[in-house]
Formats: sequence, structure tokens, C-alpha cells
Amino acid sequence: MNKEYLDNFIAIALKEDIGDGDHTSLACIPPEQVGNAQIIIKEKGVLAGITLTREILKRIDPGLHTIQCLDDGSVVKKGNRAIELTGSVLSILKSERLILNILQRMSGIATKTRTYVDRLKDLNTKILDTRKNTPGFRLFEKAAVVIGGGENHRTGLYDMILLKDNHIEFSGGIKKAIEDTHRYLNRIHKDLIIEIEAHSLESVREILAIGGIHRIMLDNFSIEETKEAVNLINGTFETESSGGITLTNIRKYAECGVDYVSVGDLTTHIKTIDMSLKAIY
Repeated sequence: MNKEYLDNFIAIALKEDIGDGDHTSLACIPPEQVGNAQIIIKEKGVLAGITLTREILKRIDPGLHTIQCLDDGSVVKKGNRAIELTGSVLSILKSERLILNILQRMSGIATKTRTYVDRLKDLNTKILDTRKNTPGFRLFEKAAVVIGGGENHRTGLYDMILLKDNHIEFSGGIKKAIEDTHRYLNRIHKDLIIEIEAHSLESVREILAIGGIHRIMLDNFSIEETKEAVNLINGTFETESSGGITLTNIRKYAECGVDYVSVGDLTTHIKTIDMSLKAIY
């Protein structure tokens, strides 16, 4: 993960939580006191964020010693130990809520992603995330999707072209949007993947006639429409189903032969995996 991004995130998160001091800990814990603690898993799930947690702890206090008991991607259950800490008690207490928040949310996302991935484990269709992320926490959430077995669609607006309905409407139609995109990329000397959203079989036919793209997103298509669209495209471009994808219907969409299914649910409506940090005496 980008060092600058991580350092900025830690600085903002600690400032938000600590302000001018962790007065509770400072009031009753001597500054020289050292101790041991461990993070305990309290329910079943897929663990994510352990590697990141160790990096955060290093930045908070390089003197903290950590023992990683489980790896990212491990299937965990109640009672498992995720990590053990030894060092300054003040540093352990200062970092407690930050690392738990990260581990719990990332593990929740990885767990949900794994559930979706398992539905398609004997098919070739890949599961993608979306940009439906928590501001400032995007890279962590996208990392959790990968740990859970999914793939990242795009990191942001800068690393891929995705011509959605509003881009097409504002630019004056599918043909003009594609042509303007190529002119723009030539002008700025960038080679980016171009994906375009289709909302009907008619728009799929229009895109096929124009070409000049890499992937067609079949947005809010029914199962029957998806089958027909995949047959029309016939491998000319990559295909992606999007919109209204749930655990109930994802397999039916994948069985239509699409290359990808994007699922906003991977990073929304997340149930975090319960954990706690406990002192060891």
C-alpha cells in the first residue's frame, strides 16, 4: 500500500481519536509501563487487515513487538487469536480502537466477498467490487475484497475509463462519447481500458457497430437479456453484469457467460466481524 496514503490515514485517524491526549490512559497508566495484549476473534468469518495492522502498529510505536497468529484470508472462528502485542501499554491502548475498527470492517468485507465468490467457484466469471466505498478508507476496503477472493474493478476515476449513462447523455450519445474519449486519451498520451455502460440490447448493438472499447457493462439487464447480449457480443469485447446483483441471483447471471459481475454489496451493508483486544496478565 502507498506509504504516503497510509501515513496520512494514520495521522488523521489518530488525531480524530486522540486529540490532545488519551487522558484516560494517561491518568492511570505510568508512561514506563509495558504489557501484553492479544486480539481475539469473537465470531466466524474471513480475516482481513492483519498485515496492514502490523504496519500501522509500527508507525504508532516502532517499539511495539507483534506476533501474527493468523494470516489474511484465514477462515476464523470464535476464540481464535489474531495477533499478540508486547510493549508500551500507552501505545497499545492508543492504537486499540483504530486497529480493531480496521480489522473488523475489512474482515466483514472479506467475509461477504468470500460468500459471493463461493457461489461461483466452479465458473469462470470473476467478481468485481465498485467505487461504493467509505471516503478515506477505499484502499483498505478494496484490499479486503481481494483477500476475500474478489477483484478490484478500478481504484478511482483516474485508472480506467468508464462511460456511464450520465457521461453518454452529457456528451451527446454513445458514438460521440467513444470518439471524444479516444481523442482525449491521444491528447494526454494515456492508454486506459475503456468500458461503456449499456442499458438495452439496442445500445449493445450500437456499441458493437462503433467498437473502440474493451468491455461492455450490461447494466440492470434481466437474465434473458443478459444471455442475448452475451450471444450478440460473442467474445468481441469483455462483458460485465452490473446492477441489482445479489447472492440469490449472481449465479444465474454468471451462467449467462459474462466475464465479470460487479457487486456494490461487497462494500455496502457490511456486518463487521466482532473482535476485541484483551490484556494478558
